[in-house]
Amino acid sequence: MNEYHERLIDYLLAKNNQLTYDEAQTWIELLWDDFETTSAKAGRDYLGSEMTERIVKQWIENYGNRLHDFIATNPKYKDFINKKR
Repeated sequence: MNEYHERLIDYLLAKNNQLTYDEAQTWIELLWDDFETTSAKAGRDYLGSEMTERIVKQWIENYGNRLHDFIATNPKYKDFINKKR
């Protein structure tokens, strides 16, 4: 497991006690990939894992305590999370 991902998983679990470790891991993977993919599609230069970690950490700070609610209202992510279980 990536060192960056481990730190972010721990941070997310500290922010949201409604998520299991596996759910938190899946969220981190989704958020990480989303940021890097969106940046690449926008034609931005790759800024490295440190920048991606910083952005994902900010998203966790802002939304981490409510991610379990998002799963309940968005079938696409709910199915993806359930597949990972």
